[in-house]
Amino acid sequence: MFRRRTSAGKIEAAVPDGGEQTGPAGHDGQESRGPQPANPATGHPGHDSAEPWGPPPAGLDVSMPHPARVRNYWLGGRDFFAADQAAGEEISREFPHLAQTARAERAFLVRAVRFLAGPARIRQFLDVGAGLPAGGNTHEIAQRVAPDTGIVYADNDPVVIMHAKALLGSPMPTRTSAGAVAYTDADLRDVAAVLAGAASTLDLSRPVALIMLGILGHLEDHGAARSITSQLMDALPAGSYLVIADGMAANPAISSAQRRYDESARPRYGTSAPAPYLLRQPDELASFFDGLDLVEPGVVPCSYWRPDGYGAEGPSTGGSSTDGRRVGGVPDDEAAAYCGVARKP
Repeated sequence: MFRRRTSAGKIEAAVPDGGEQTGPAGHDGQESRGPQPANPATGHPGHDSAEPWGPPPAGLDVSMPHPARVRNYWLGGRDFFAADQAAGEEISREFPHLAQTARAERAFLVRAVRFLAGPARIRQFLDVGAGLPAGGNTHEIAQRVAPDTGIVYADNDPVVIMHAKALLGSPMPTRTSAGAVAYTDADLRDVAAVLAGAASTLDLSRPVALIMLGILGHLEDHGAARSITSQLMDALPAGSYLVIADGMAANPAISSAQRRYDESARPRYGTSAPAPYLLRQPDELASFFDGLDLVEPGVVPCSYWRPDGYGAEGPSTGGSSTDGRRVGGVPDDEAAAYCGVARKP
């Protein structure tokens, strides 16, 4: 379970609070860099080395690309290897909506966590389907605002867990403590396991921000997806928040491209191939927030959620359509991913 799509929009996730982005110590003991200047040929961040991490974690085969590491490459992270870079560049050319969605979701994550750790005063985060760190991860953003914030990342991909152990140290933190950061091995479909893993680090009697970015499409049954989300929120107290961003079926071309990518995933990734991903409509995404109080501006394209300067004039409308490339007044490259944040009353 990992995020794997993104919008070639602004990579504002690179700098969560206006300063230079750095991250946790890596395999070589150096701090992680933020995204590098975009490669003009591919549109995604550049890197000074095909294998910026050096040797992989012990026991990890990096001869084949892995979806989580490919996404890390798209986001300008350091936790990828030569096969991942090659796959990332090829996929970006053939299926540009994937990299677009991943970057849009990451930029939204930065702004949402700033809001939650800042004005909303949330001090606990549960990030489900977290994938691999890159510049602007949840704990980096939240702990810059409030150092005592606790974060639990939940994922069930063995490769992601191996990387997490190397990044955060082994054994990973499991006890409740101010400012703790932990990974837990849990599948989104196993609500009890997700909550048990969260409870090993967080106090679930206090408000928690539940983050679900780029994972709900793994649950093709809409009713089951809503049920799982509701069960997780039901276990959290009043004052908790739900944060969702996901790829949308913005137009037939994007839906067709997603189907073709799903069909090509196994030849590309072998046994690490992701399951097919369902792109929903914006109104279906909005239904996950039923019974919660949506934070303004509601369910919108990721780039429209509280961008810099939001407030005085509200979000951009995206303009009028004259070329058939807009969905509800939204350009296709922005409509590829929608998002929302809501508070449990």
